[in-house]
Amino acid sequence: MFGRRLTWALVALAAAAVAECALALWSLRVAERQVLRGRVAADIQLGFAQLAADKQRLRLWAAQRQFDAGAEPRELLALAGSMRGTLDRLDALAAQAVAVDDRPPARARQLQRRDALAVLRSSVDTLVPQLGGMPAAPGAANPAAAWAAASERFAVAHGRDLRQLLAESIAREDEAVREKRVDTDRAMARMRTLWLAGAATLGALALALALYFARALRRPLASLGEAAVALQRGELGHRIQLQGSDEFALLAGSVNAMAEELSRHRERDAQRRHVLEQQVAERTRELSQALQASQAAEERRRRLFADISHELRTPTTVIRGEAEVTLRGRDKPVDEYQGTLRRIADTAGQLGKVIDDLLTVARHDIDAMDIRRVPLDLAQPLAQAVEQAQALAAAHGVRLAPAELPPRALPLQGDAQRLRQLLVVLLDNAVRYSHPGGTVRVAVEVPGGAPARAEVRIEDEGIGLAPDDLAHAFEQRWRSERARRHRPDGSGLGLAIALALARGHDGDIRLAPRDGGGTVATVVLPLTQESS
Repeated sequence: MFGRRLTWALVALAAAAVAECALALWSLRVAERQVLRGRVAADIQLGFAQLAADKQRLRLWAAQRQFDAGAEPRELLALAGSMRGTLDRLDALAAQAVAVDDRPPARARQLQRRDALAVLRSSVDTLVPQLGGMPAAPGAANPAAAWAAASERFAVAHGRDLRQLLAESIAREDEAVREKRVDTDRAMARMRTLWLAGAATLGALALALALYFARALRRPLASLGEAAVALQRGELGHRIQLQGSDEFALLAGSVNAMAEELSRHRERDAQRRHVLEQQVAERTRELSQALQASQAAEERRRRLFADISHELRTPTTVIRGEAEVTLRGRDKPVDEYQGTLRRIADTAGQLGKVIDDLLTVARHDIDAMDIRRVPLDLAQPLAQAVEQAQALAAAHGVRLAPAELPPRALPLQGDAQRLRQLLVVLLDNAVRYSHPGGTVRVAVEVPGGAPARAEVRIEDEGIGLAPDDLAHAFEQRWRSERARRHRPDGSGLGLAIALALARGHDGDIRLAPRDGGGTVATVVLPLTQESS
């Protein structure tokens, strides 16, 4: 596994770094020891030189004392104290030298040093009291003999030549300082070699590991980078081609799985978005249709109010005019009053019919034709409609023939009052648009086949409809030119009301020209299963 190799590489680098630190600590200790040895040797050398210089000054003081040249006792004490202090420092440095350098050559030198220091200390301890009690001898008869006697005290101690002893000690310490310098140079060269070797080893190891991991990481990192860029661009079909079982292969598998899951989510989101767009479009269409229906309803209401204003203004004006003319001036004969009342009654009847038509249209617009369906026989509302239309036919000089019914019942689900209203509208049109002396015929047929239905045919011998007028016959307030010439007072609402009533019963109305003149209006109504 790549992680294991990386761990071992880091462990190797850490071990090399620890070894380098250990080498640094060892080098530091060696350097400190060598520096300390050199410093102790230099201090001992300096101490012996200082001791030799003090001995010379002491000898000079003795000569001045010998010849009474102004030597002061306090100068003797100062020189003695300086020499004893130097001997004390040399003893301490000798002990320190033993501690820092225990090699065989050094041990022999240390024994010679201790011996020389013991002789010198004994010489100082013996010489200083003697010099302190030495009297001044001015004007000596034999100066050379006096000087020789004084010099003998400084030259020999315990049978040993002090001058030679100091010279040997200084030479020995000079040699020790040179040896320590050489040892220090050797130690520094050795440490430099070790440092360079350690740094080279660590650098080579780091470089080798860097090259190895750079080559090992280049391809998987490049593949992962390309995958990240592809995913960022939205290319969810991109896959990482990494084989093996290391961490990069596992990561590549996870990224591929994530891309696959994202692709599935995108497809599901696209499907949901498409469904949502379809729903929004459908809802938009429904709202558009509802808005159009609302606008159409509003337009129908405006037309209705216009129809009410137009249709009611003329009859009320006529009624008011007839009444004002009759009441104006002198009293009139009864026949004239009766004629006026008859005209007012006719106009009021016309006004009532117009009001019924307008109310029916308003109810159609607002209440969607309230139809109460119950089981009934079509023959009943048809007979009532024919009976109601007989008076109108007689007033217009038109013959209304009795309805021709089939021998069996005509059961259906419907509203008797609405069906009678539907048939009365069609009979009214047939009578009013017929010529005097004409005939209106009513017949009911039940064609075979399913579903069962009844066809009520109303034929007249009137003005008829032109082929181009059939497409507009059921529009509100539309009247053909023939109808306007034949009957100027029509409202143009009857057929629209009749069609609404027929469709309210799941039926329909068809208009067709009659051979020989006139119009055939056919009402198609569904029958229940009892009629089959």
